[in-house]
This record gives sequence, C-alpha cells and structure tokens, in this order.
Amino acid sequence: MRIFIHIGPEEVSASRVQSVLADKREQLGREGVVFARSPGNKNHTRLFMAVTDPGHVDPLRFNRGYITPQKQAALRDDLIGDLTREVDQKKPETLILSCAQLGPGLRTASELERLLNLLKPLSQDITIIAHVDLPARMLARAYGGQILEGRGLSLQAEVDLAGASDWWQSALDACPQIDPAAGVFAETQAPNHWIDLPALVRFWEGTFGTGNVHLHSYDEGRFASAHVADDIATAFGIENNFGKVEEMVPAPPLPDAALSRGRQLNALILRLLASRQRILPRQLWRSFVQDVAVDGSPLDIATLGAVTNHFTAGVETLLENHPNLHPDTFKALPSKGKWQEADPLYGFRPSQYLLGYMWRIDKATTEEKQKRAADLHRLAGTVSNTPEAPQPDASPRSPADAPDGLSAYARTIMPPLAVQNFEKLRTSSFAPHNKMGSVNEEAIAAAYTPIAPRELSKGNTGNVIVGCMKNEAPYIVEWVAYHRAMGVDNFLIYTNGCEDGTAEILDRLQEMGVLQHRNNDDWKGNSPQQYALNQSLKEPLIKDAEWIIHIDVDEFMNVRCGNGTLQDFFAAVPDATNVAMTWRMFGHNGVTKLSDDFVVEQFDTCSPKYCPKPHTVWGFKTMFKNIGAYEKISCHRPNKLVDGFQKKVKWINGSGRDMTKDVAENGWRSSKNNVGFDLLQLNHYALRSAESFLIKRQRGRALHVDRSIGINYWIRMDWSDFRDITIKRNTPRLRVEYDRLMHDNTLRGWHNSGLEWHRAKAAELHENPEFSDLYKEALAVKLTETERVAYALALDLES
Repeated sequence: MRIFIHIGPEEVSASRVQSVLADKREQLGREGVVFARSPGNKNHTRLFMAVTDPGHVDPLRFNRGYITPQKQAALRDDLIGDLTREVDQKKPETLILSCAQLGPGLRTASELERLLNLLKPLSQDITIIAHVDLPARMLARAYGGQILEGRGLSLQAEVDLAGASDWWQSALDACPQIDPAAGVFAETQAPNHWIDLPALVRFWEGTFGTGNVHLHSYDEGRFASAHVADDIATAFGIENNFGKVEEMVPAPPLPDAALSRGRQLNALILRLLASRQRILPRQLWRSFVQDVAVDGSPLDIATLGAVTNHFTAGVETLLENHPNLHPDTFKALPSKGKWQEADPLYGFRPSQYLLGYMWRIDKATTEEKQKRAADLHRLAGTVSNTPEAPQPDASPRSPADAPDGLSAYARTIMPPLAVQNFEKLRTSSFAPHNKMGSVNEEAIAAAYTPIAPRELSKGNTGNVIVGCMKNEAPYIVEWVAYHRAMGVDNFLIYTNGCEDGTAEILDRLQEMGVLQHRNNDDWKGNSPQQYALNQSLKEPLIKDAEWIIHIDVDEFMNVRCGNGTLQDFFAAVPDATNVAMTWRMFGHNGVTKLSDDFVVEQFDTCSPKYCPKPHTVWGFKTMFKNIGAYEKISCHRPNKLVDGFQKKVKWINGSGRDMTKDVAENGWRSSKNNVGFDLLQLNHYALRSAESFLIKRQRGRALHVDRSIGINYWIRMDWSDFRDITIKRNTPRLRVEYDRLMHDNTLRGWHNSGLEWHRAKAAELHENPEFSDLYKEALAVKLTETERVAYALALDLES
C-alpha cells in the first residue's frame, strides 16, 4: 500500500483538495484509493494534533482539550486504532492523508519522527505531497489568516528576514514561548518559516527520505475550476475518474487596511492578556477583528519584492528537481518599493475600540471563571461520590467534542447561549448520534428493480401526492419520475406566483397524462398552501385515492424494505392507516453550484438518526389511508379526527411501530419514544446546492435578504455529519422513468429554460453584495452535529 501525506502547506489549496477528495470518496474507494475518514472527514486535524511535541500546544490542541501529554497520547492511541481498522477494512492500494497544518505547523525532527512511526506499521512506502506558490503570495495569504487568529506581529518580521543566511532557522528562533492562556501560539505569533521551500523539502526529506517529497504548483484559477481534478490525480498518482467536479469561488483576501487594523488591535489585546487578569474566548476575539475591518484593496504582493528576491535562487533549483512545478507559478511582479503597513484609514485608534470591547471581555472573563469553578466542583463530586451511569442515548465523544469543549471554528461563531447549550447537550440524553435502528446507511446494496405502473380500477386513483410548488423548475421532473418509479400513481400539484417555468412544466406533464396541475394564484386566507389543501378535498383525484400523501418537491419518500416500493412498505404494515414519515435532513454536501444532476445523487450527507433537538430535525409528513377519518389536510398531517374513528386509525412510525396514542389528534414531529426509520424515511433536501439556497432565501422578496435569517436557516438545515446512500438504489429505475418523460421535446425545453432561469438568478445574486456575503458566510460554517444542535437551540430561543 502506498501512503500519500498531503501537508498543505496552505489552507487555501489544501481545503480545495480535501473537498474534492471527500466528495469523490465513493468513486475513489472503487478504484482502491482511500481518502481516510478516521483522522477527520476532510482536514485530518487529528493526525496533526497527535504528533506535535507535547510542549507544542497549538490552537487546535488548546481548543479541543488535548493540552496535556496524557490526553494527547490518548488521542494518538485512538487515532492509530481507528486508522488501522479503516485500512484493514478497506484494504486500499493507496491511502491518502491530508492536513493543512502539517506543512506550516510541524517544526522539529521529533514531530516528523512521531508521524513516521505512527504510519510505518501500515506501510513504509510514504510520499509527501505539497502544493506551493510564489513565497510572497503564500506569505500574504498566511499573514491574513494569522491576523484573524490574533497575530500581533507586523509583517515587517518576515520582510526583515530577507537576506538572512537561513530564513527557516531565523524564523524558528524568533518564535516566542508558547502561552495559550495569553493567546501566544507558534502558529500565530511567529514569522512564517515554512515559506522557505528549499528548507521545507530538506526538513521533510530528512525524516522521510531523499526524493520522497514532491512539490506541485498551486494555481488559483485551475484549483477553482474543474481542472483541479487533473492536478489532484497527478499529485497522488491515481486515475482521474472523479466525474464532474464543481467549480468554486475563491474567498477574497482581507483588504490591506483591514490587516493593519486587525494587527494593531491584536497587539493591544495580547498586552491585555499578558497580565493574566482576563480571559478572551477565541470566537469573541475573532469577532472583534472582523468588527474593525474596512473595505479596500488587498495587500500588494509587489511590495514584498525583497521576500521574492530572497528565494529566487532556491526556487530555480526546485524547478529543476520537481517536474510538477510550473515556472509561471514563480513569476514575480516587478518590485514596487518596500512594504509598509497600510494606513488603517479613518483615524483608526485600536485603544478606542478596545475600550469599547472591555465590558464584553470582562463579561466573558466572569463567565469563563464561573464555568471553570463549576467544572472543578463537579470533578470533586465525581471523585468523592459514585459516578452516575452513562445515559443510554448519549453520543460517544468525537475529537471535536472532547473533552473540554468546542471545535476551534465553533468557538469563533457560536454565541454564549449556544456554548452553554453545547456543554449541557454533550452529556445528556439529547446528544445527537447515529447509533439507532437496523439499517446501515453506508452499505451499498443492489439496485431496486423497475416496477410496472399499476392497473387501477375505475373510480380508484391509487396512491396520490398532493403538493404545492413555487419556482421549482429544475427539480420537478426528477421528483415526479422518482415517485412514479416507486409506486405513486397520481399527483395533484398547486402553484402560485411562478416565474421560472414551473407552471408550464406542470401543464405539459398534465397534457402527457402524468399529473393534474391547478393554478392557485387566487388563494385566500393566511397561507396559499393551506388554501390549496382545502381545495384539494373537493377534487376527484383526492376523493377517490387509496392513500394520500402531502409532501413537497424537496422531500423524497425512501422506502428501505423489500424492493423499495410503496407496495412493499404497505405489505410490511398491513394494519396501518397513517404513516408518520420522519425527516432525515440532507445538507449541501459541499456542492456549491446549481446542477442538473439528480438531487438524490448529489446530496448524501445528512443529520444523525438520533437527533431529538432542535424541533425541525424530527419533523414528519404523513401518508394516510383515505378512510374518511379526518376532515382536513394540513402541512404535516391530517387534522380534525371524525367522531367514531378514534379506534379505527392506527398511526405507525417509519419502523412500523404503533404511535397512535402519541399523535392521533395532534403533533407534527417524532419524539425519542416513537421515532423510527428502518422501513421508511422522508429524505428532506431543504438546501440542495449553496446556490439553490441563495435562490430559496430570495424567493418572494426583492433583491434583499436579512443575512441573519439566512445564515440561521443554513445552520438549522445544513446537516452533513453522516452519510446515507440508501435512496441511490432507486437511481436506475428513476433514470428510466426520467428519460422516458424527458423524451418529450416540449417538456425538455421547459425544463432546460427553467434551469437557465435559476442559473441566471444565481449569477444575479452573486453580484448582490448581501447575497454574496451570505453565500460566503454559509460555506464557511463548519460545525459538528452537537455544535449545530446547540447553535440551533440558541437561535430558536432568540427568535
């Protein structure tokens, strides 16, 4: 087995590589290539934290509770065990590990030896991969990242190293003593030693062997495009069988004036923290730096000509020895004077801002000290008394949850209430986890076989979906084809206010005899949806139905028994009259661009099955037998139980268990006592791609969005913690029915024009600063399942 270790050394390149590898993990696995999950889903931070020197406490170890050598050793043992099991199970020909922190973060031979010794039992065929750029460009990007993390040192520190006989060692020598409580980390408060690329190669080859370090060029344009697949395949010596790779929009650099403001504020904060009288949580500190930022032009790389010139000779040698480096990567701009820190603009005085922030710092200090005192008190009680038995539903702690708190990213964005929720959640019976039920979502099962349309007797409309749509053109044909292919006989669809061709698509499907479409523009009352459902009760299609199903176009019924059809499900639950189909929330899965690929194929990462909070996750929609038991259809269920039917209805959950007493007369969500997914779940794709999310948030408004509402919705809905591919067994029969419908030229034309309408709308929203900011903010969110629950609960309370 070959092992490739991708060491960054920049987050900007590593993040793109990791996203593509994670997105194509299934395809890679079929080719004998494993992009490991055990060290982390994308960025393998556990690997980095496990091998640093015990005294080298970095922001990750500090924020995730691995400060002491004992806890770090326990992490290392867990990682070795997990990685060994993953390799033993998958038996790959190629194992890929990737961590952006390895390149800039590891700085001693002992750390590299620790990494090598961790991996040698798996294979001694180890190659180091790094994507690199012009050193001055890498320095500018690294400096911006450090400012956001609290750097108080001016860029002059690196400029002064130009001309030094040994940049690498001089930068290491300038590293201050690590003091996490005072915000001093080698990663943030020291000059960047690693941009000395010849020294970086010598350092890694000193442990992993001469010729085992391969440098590749990082080109922003190629990495943002689909061409990144070719570069990744070349780097890891694998075939480019990735299929379609989504393009991405690179994040813009911090403006030069914002860097100056952030750096000057950080320097004052570091002086404040050095007194040991105050505590500043990472997320609050970062918010201060972002608060003082202003717009403007980015740092001009041409002013770093001294840095570029310093490395010119070494870079020329690297170009000779590393064939995957491109000369254009290292073409320098004409030097433009000497670097000077930019004017922070508008008479900026960091002391004034810091004074304004002091009350928040003092409040955070008080809360943190109270928390620590409570932790000590609780620990003392644990030692002196019999420990409580673990909660049966508690989630096993993951590295991001262990044991002292949140992931580094969560600390930067979660408000105090969300942090408090997290502390309560992680040891409670409400902690989310996926150890529930009997279905293995990761299992690749045989495809479901096609079924013929049912022959219905006269006066019987069969299994009928009634739904409402507005501007859903790209998704309609797939949704209709999917449900026809698994046993839905008829559809009654209401629309109002459509601009994208939704109505025209539905009209054509009606002309083709596939469904019935009703215009709902003249709705009355409080809700167009409820008005439509009230009207549907007058329709023969609903009056003559066997089963009535109210779901939306972003919801797909996923039958997980038999041949995956409704008839298979009904056969498994012959006495049921009502089925609570509990949502499984599917996130954007790293897909940013709106695509014409099937929704059920693009999005396969989702919420944990066990997730009793927040309330939206376990919502259900109801499929009910048309026996006249209820007077009304509402959004989630039928309502107004008719006298005499109390003992005639039997509600079941998605595992076939009776839940009648809980929901016969009211309720719209499952509980810990009655949730189930084994036979049937409702896959809910509330976001789809990040661009689809933008359009959804804009729907019904002028070109304006409340960003807080927008990002709050994303946090509640973007669940990508676990993987569920069970619905993909329907793809072959979905494809047959989809192609049959799309063979109609008129339908295909309306579908294509609707898709273009949505793409144009996405492009329009990208040009709108409010939506562009929302898009970038949403894609930056990285939360564990427990952190997301904690945050969502805080949002629910605040709203």
